[in-house]
Amino acid sequence: MALQRIDRRTVPDTVFEQLVDEVLDGELPPGAALPAERQLAETLGVSRPTVREALQRLAHTGLVEVRQGGATTVRDFRRHAGVDMLPRLLVRKGRLDTAVVRSILETRSAMGREVAALAAERADATRADALDDAVDSLARQGDPVEQQWAALRFWEVLVDAADSVVFRLLFNNLRVVYEPTMAALAQVMVAEVSRIERYRAVAGAVRAGDAAAARRAAGELLSAAAAEFEPVLRGLDESGVNG
Repeated sequence: MALQRIDRRTVPDTVFEQLVDEVLDGELPPGAALPAERQLAETLGVSRPTVREALQRLAHTGLVEVRQGGATTVRDFRRHAGVDMLPRLLVRKGRLDTAVVRSILETRSAMGREVAALAAERADATRADALDDAVDSLARQGDPVEQQWAALRFWEVLVDAADSVVFRLLFNNLRVVYEPTMAALAQVMVAEVSRIERYRAVAGAVRAGDAAAARRAAGELLSAAAAEFEPVLRGLDESGVNG
């Protein structure tokens, strides 16, 4: 393991971050036993309570299993971690993981279609009015980044209209991944956020209570960015950016 001694000013978070990286990078594979608390503390140059806190946080994220009086073992993050790991998985060792990007795009498309359908089934006139207002706001934007912010507000209204706490929480996590990349993605996302008529089609289907039309319109809307992303991702794969 390539563990490093810790600056005491950043002890709590840095111990946790190092251990997370070791697990996600495969340096600590599933089933591996972590060194004892005392050994980890000595290696990292921190106190045992600090190590214990980091291990508890790892257990909370699903990355390790802590057994009282026994070894702490690494779990398969693909089976036990939550979507809060996505930002960490997106870039590993300074490289964009294009497989994760594709997975996010697939999830976004599938989730967007179902959210739109649920919104059509459940939205009242107030939600429908809010969707129309969100589309009008998007139509007024000229800057590509501001268009993305406006489009994100549209989806936020749509998710709320779907009235599903699970979809809302998933949306929150995808938003955390997406927001920091807006400037970098501006030229790719413009194919989607400039299609005002497609947003209006989703909003119109929601107002009409037509779930099938809402699902179809959302799929057509989200396909634009996905089509723009694919050649970019292929280029990254070919250049070896994905490792």
